[in-house]
Amino acid sequence: MKINRRRFLKLTAATAVATAFGGLGFVPDAQALDRVAMLGPKWSRQTTSICPYCGVGCGLIVNTDLKTRRAINTEGDPDHPINEGSTCAKGASIWQLAENDERPPRPRYRAPYSTEWKEVSWEWALGEIAKRVKKTRDATFTLKNAKGQVVNRCNGIASVGSAAIDNEECWAYQSILRSLGLVYVEHQARICHSSTVPALAESFGRGAMTNHWNDIANSDCVLVMGSNAAENHPISFKWVTRAMHKGAKLINLDPRFTRTSSRADLHCHIRAGTDIAILGGLIKYILDNDLIQKDYVLTHTNGSTLVGEKFGFNDGLFTGYTKNGDDQDYAGSYDKSQWAFDKDSDGLPKKDPSLKHPRCVINLLKKHYERYDIDTVSSVSGADKQKLLEFYRLYSATGKPDKAGTILYAMGWTQHTVGVQYIRTMAMVQLLLGNIGVAGGGVNAMRGESNVQGSTDHALLWHLLPGYLATPNAGLADYKTYIDAKTTPHLEGAKDPMSAAWWQNTPKYMASLLKAMYPNATAEQAYAWLPKAEDGKTYTWLQLFDAMSKSEFKGFFAWGMNPACGGANAGKNRKAMANLDWMVNVNIFDNETGSFWRGPGQDPKKIKTEVFFLPCAVSIEKEGSIINSGRWMQWRYEGPVPRGESKSDGHIMTELYDAIRSLYAKESGAFPEPIKNLSVDMWKGGHGFDAHKVAKLINGHFTRDVTIDGKTYKKGTQVPSFALLQDDGSTASGNWLYCNSYTESGNMAARRSKEQTPEQANIGLFPNWAWCWPVNRRVLYNRASCDNTGKPYAPQKAVVRWDGGKWIGDVPDGGWAPGTKYAFIMQAAGLGQLYGPGRQDGPFPEHYEPMETPFKAHSFSKQLNNPAVLRFAREALAVADPNYPLVATTFRVTEHWQTGHMTRHTPWLLEAMPQIFVEMSEELARERGIENGEKVMVESIRGSVWAVAMVTKRLRPLTVMGRTTHQIGLPWHFGWQMPHDGSGGDSANLLTPSVGDPNTGIPETKVFVANVRKL
Repeated sequence: MKINRRRFLKLTAATAVATAFGGLGFVPDAQALDRVAMLGPKWSRQTTSICPYCGVGCGLIVNTDLKTRRAINTEGDPDHPINEGSTCAKGASIWQLAENDERPPRPRYRAPYSTEWKEVSWEWALGEIAKRVKKTRDATFTLKNAKGQVVNRCNGIASVGSAAIDNEECWAYQSILRSLGLVYVEHQARICHSSTVPALAESFGRGAMTNHWNDIANSDCVLVMGSNAAENHPISFKWVTRAMHKGAKLINLDPRFTRTSSRADLHCHIRAGTDIAILGGLIKYILDNDLIQKDYVLTHTNGSTLVGEKFGFNDGLFTGYTKNGDDQDYAGSYDKSQWAFDKDSDGLPKKDPSLKHPRCVINLLKKHYERYDIDTVSSVSGADKQKLLEFYRLYSATGKPDKAGTILYAMGWTQHTVGVQYIRTMAMVQLLLGNIGVAGGGVNAMRGESNVQGSTDHALLWHLLPGYLATPNAGLADYKTYIDAKTTPHLEGAKDPMSAAWWQNTPKYMASLLKAMYPNATAEQAYAWLPKAEDGKTYTWLQLFDAMSKSEFKGFFAWGMNPACGGANAGKNRKAMANLDWMVNVNIFDNETGSFWRGPGQDPKKIKTEVFFLPCAVSIEKEGSIINSGRWMQWRYEGPVPRGESKSDGHIMTELYDAIRSLYAKESGAFPEPIKNLSVDMWKGGHGFDAHKVAKLINGHFTRDVTIDGKTYKKGTQVPSFALLQDDGSTASGNWLYCNSYTESGNMAARRSKEQTPEQANIGLFPNWAWCWPVNRRVLYNRASCDNTGKPYAPQKAVVRWDGGKWIGDVPDGGWAPGTKYAFIMQAAGLGQLYGPGRQDGPFPEHYEPMETPFKAHSFSKQLNNPAVLRFAREALAVADPNYPLVATTFRVTEHWQTGHMTRHTPWLLEAMPQIFVEMSEELARERGIENGEKVMVESIRGSVWAVAMVTKRLRPLTVMGRTTHQIGLPWHFGWQMPHDGSGGDSANLLTPSVGDPNTGIPETKVFVANVRKL
């Protein structure tokens, strides 16, 4: 047969399609092969989308049949600068996620004490939910608390979710929840990356990944610690290998030998829960050997700042500690005023540029970590001493001006009772070495969900408002009091003419947010309508489910979440749901949360909870934007229409809210003003929810004609940048960070140009592809990559440089001339903080044992655990308990994602990874008489799960403080609901404890103690 180019392309495309669809028993005929290969506009159309799984943000091309309007193929987008056409196993299977018969076609209802689901209409479901919301809100609404303070709060409803919905939907959802008066507002970020935000914000000023995926290729040394990038963010690893091809070293420290380890130049086994000990040793090594980048430390950090005389540290406790009683959620607290800087007569911190003063930060840092010698670190962590020293040598070599090192971390660092301090420790390392703001540097949080960054930016967390503004509390009675409280520290910092103290602009951002939510109200009125948290009280995920277990809620929204599997101590969560009167579960498939009432150990005939299941669209069936880990805001388009009668989340929200608002219009009720006045009508177009309208509102517009710096902006014009937002109600912006994302020039998130200047192309910034907050800046704190003259420390890979009149390269983090403003503009003092006095458990990280540990003591101090930890005293913990001698951790696999809710319903992925397993060393298996492939029982003090034994060299015994210590690990992607025959097992989170970091409440699911026995 004669083969020309056209026929060759047809045949190769046909082969690819036949291979892809063959697993479903579908073999196209010859005529169909030509049609699929051509994918012509006569019968199909192409749209671009973004992968709905992890936070890498890979581009997709979706082909949709014009006649059936169903997806016929999805594949990687070869033009996309991050994935360049590649996908991981999950990304490759998205076609099957959408075209899936397991998806319920219409809403379902489970009546109290019923044993089955019943299909219902959308009109009935939304109408009934609206009635439940109103009845519960009216019955549990609190206008004033016991102190007589106005709180305007609904106490009887809670919500969790969602990092799986688009930015526009996130902003709408948080607006709806707050208009109803909810304070228990939580989502995935609390239990995955909530420790990242306060750690990075305390260190640098913002709580996000500092660089971006492509920038990893610029690194000279890549440290993967607290993550397994090669398996869990596979496409990110493309950029690690690019760096390695250019000579970079890859270092991996992990309790297990993973696929990342297999590519590393250096891998070191460690005991789970000991990373602060290891990184504290690295800080000691850097300081003892004078390996800091001195000009960077003096110019860009608070290393020379003097700390007041009240600060001290003794045997595991900082000064100012008070132990709490067992009736309180937190074990103790600190008086942080004792950690204050030593200030001059103007109220500004004193400094010693010579670094000789004993109270300067660098010397206090040296003193704090003098205990972290290599022998002690090795003993506590179980790590090989020589490998630790090699790690310290390789990574500290990036402290030279022309070198850069980066860290890639994820849940292995965040999900600990010292999770914030894990990340703080590495942030301090990067400041000492001059690795922040530079190409190939940074502290890079690897987000595990496609829009967990955006959903955090848009404040689906109890303590935040959009743009990281603070949630008001009862003590801040009115708008002026709130503004004064939030701006005073930054106005104090601004007394130093070198400090931008950017948060002094809070009044502009808050006034603009309130105008976006309530366009016809003054800032004072709108502020009064916001629900107020109680002073000194937190409303975190763990506390939410603890309150639910005490029957404090009547209603509950689980939106795009599966807490019956995804939360720590999942058995507690499942039992707590039985105390609800009603629940709304919005998701793609039925799941362990929506069907908790028919799960293992449950008797449906004894469970009163009404459950409404609302089927939502998958990502390729709707339009909107999401934010990847690198802060890139990317637009995705509707390909196929939503399957069956499912709807986009935005449509569900607005239709439900219309039903609630209609009831209040007819019947009135408790505090109806915020419901009546919310801007929901601005979110809709001719067919309901309109992502473009909401995206424009998030960006912001002028509410009247305004003249700023001699230029007049007409009413209704999009605000071009947050620098032009005003505090007088003349601008409305749903999120100041996103102001510049949808301007008069159009939708910046939808841009697809790879055009770059030579300086930008040299380090791969891609500034015209999509959009990046803030103001399209690709590398945060980028002026710190230069000295005080604007000269880059590493000219060969400059991020920005001063050309005599302006900065060129990336969008500068502040456009001032060199030497006029400090580089860390979000900090009140303008400097990167080696000493961070704002955290709840200390200004320097300190090693504490996990809340569950095989050891009664450790070698650094007499304080066993974090003294400020979140715990529930009535819940038992296993500490040095011979019944649970093994250190256990949870992990992820490439084929599954999160609770497995989406991937377990995808046949290709389920076939590849069908059931739960537990990894254990060959030595432990011999000790217990366990063979590879046998079923075993894994037990903790909270519960048990069966698993298949995977006996492997990837784990090995460690010698810890003179004692042989075994570790085991389980993936947490499984649950009883799917596979339907129960062959997949159940959630590993049935084993994990309800304990949390004191700064954020993130659960400690990455280390606990357990046992394993042969079945």
